[in-house]
Amino acid sequence: MTFLILPWLAFLFFHASPNFEPQVIDDNVSIGYGIVVGDVDGDGKPDLILADKKQFVWYRNGDWKRFVMVENLTERDNVCIAARDIDGDGKVEIAVGAQWNPGETSNEDESGSVHYLIRPADPTQLWTAVQLPHEPTVHRMYWVKTGSDSYQLIVLPLHGRGNKAGEGAGVKVIAYEKPADPKHPWKTKLIDESMHLTHNMISKDLGVGNGETIFIGGKEGVKSFSYGNNGWFAGPTNESPPGHESYGELAFAVIPGRGVMLAGIEPMHGNQVTAYPATQESTQLQRIVLDKSLKEGHGIVTRDFLGNGTVQVVAGWRTPNEAGDIGIKLYEPVNETYTEFKAHWIDQNGMATESLTAADLNGDGKLDLIASGRSTNNLKIYWNQRK
Repeated sequence: MTFLILPWLAFLFFHASPNFEPQVIDDNVSIGYGIVVGDVDGDGKPDLILADKKQFVWYRNGDWKRFVMVENLTERDNVCIAARDIDGDGKVEIAVGAQWNPGETSNEDESGSVHYLIRPADPTQLWTAVQLPHEPTVHRMYWVKTGSDSYQLIVLPLHGRGNKAGEGAGVKVIAYEKPADPKHPWKTKLIDESMHLTHNMISKDLGVGNGETIFIGGKEGVKSFSYGNNGWFAGPTNESPPGHESYGELAFAVIPGRGVMLAGIEPMHGNQVTAYPATQESTQLQRIVLDKSLKEGHGIVTRDFLGNGTVQVVAGWRTPNEAGDIGIKLYEPVNETYTEFKAHWIDQNGMATESLTAADLNGDGKLDLIASGRSTNNLKIYWNQRK
């Protein structure tokens, strides 16, 4: 007799344990504000690019040699970096944010900066920084696709101008359009100023408008915006999820054959890893708490690291929790409705997570994890060794 096993039933019996092999790439990181991935030298392999306290650096894929692009850009710390190939030449364009001074929300000379980095003929040499206009407390930035061959740099401050303790003016989310000559004036467009005390942002191609949809997390929860007809408009999921707290980190995933899932760390610099799965049958988001033992959660990604067709959540935090632990955990769904998850350690007490991302760094078809640590002063690759 032959039995037909439904795909979801087979899923219930197939749970591969995560297997990541850590490699320390740099043990002399100052803070590790932001780590991103992109091909810097055009050799077809993804490199690592880091915003550290006073330097922006990149690490060459293979030997992982460290090269300084810019240092001592502003009086205060660097804080963020965006890297993406926006002109199709196989090499990333890079923008950076510095002058990190979150307590000063009014004076743009004393708080915040936005710069575009012009690459030299040899990318291992120093790059040239072009200063752009900015709001105070610049905190995050991303290159976002707005058409078949067009991109904008989206810059997100932490506070609105003059904002105190999350009260006052809204955060001005600004889009920058790169001119052919980056030293010429850049066009800017205000996307939104309705949120207060934002923290992070992601983008995802959902087939809405002409490009990607951006999701912004902050005090009010999550709002989304898409691009179309030469302008930004409120996206399909701009309502805050029910029962949310303020968002510090967020990630968005499409669940194959089922729907979508928003994941986050709540509240800002908070202790809870949450997920909001929505099925094709019901678009009502249900709040699932995966973990509430973090302290100062500061990184989250959602992908299929186990290779079993599901979506897992990976989150990290930077301050010892009640058990005295810091590190990174992977949360695996154990039922088809994504309402129950099992936690696995990826790094226990070896990474005070300041920034976390994922990419296939060696081309083996498996997603690796990359994290930079604040008090641990390190940069690690976690090589995915699943069978």
